[in-house]
Amino acid sequence: MGRRLYVGNLSYQVQESELEQLFAQAGSVASVFVPRDKFTGQGRGFAFVEMGTDAEAQVAIEKFHEQSLGGRSMKVNEARPQDSHGGGGGVDPTGAPSRVGRSRSRHSS
Repeated sequence: MGRRLYVGNLSYQVQESELEQLFAQAGSVASVFVPRDKFTGQGRGFAFVEMGTDAEAQVAIEKFHEQSLGGRSMKVNEARPQDSHGGGGGVDPTGAPSRVGRSRSRHSS
């Protein structure tokens, strides 16, 4: 069991301090990271919380998974390592640039 937790289904307005106070009820909180939209500064609906020990992380999962925060039911589980394949885009198997996530037309009529 790792100490780093993924916390999903969060309100876009949630703040690091709010999560730190909440998760401190389960033990020592080493860090809180809420990814934010680079244009609006608004949260992206999830966060990473690192607890002081594996045991505290397990307590936090048991205590906060599916608990309501800001009217939304949080999803709390152990954070998994980032997939080495990365996000969308790149090159398809034929070597051509991938069109994943692109719209069909760049101009609106």
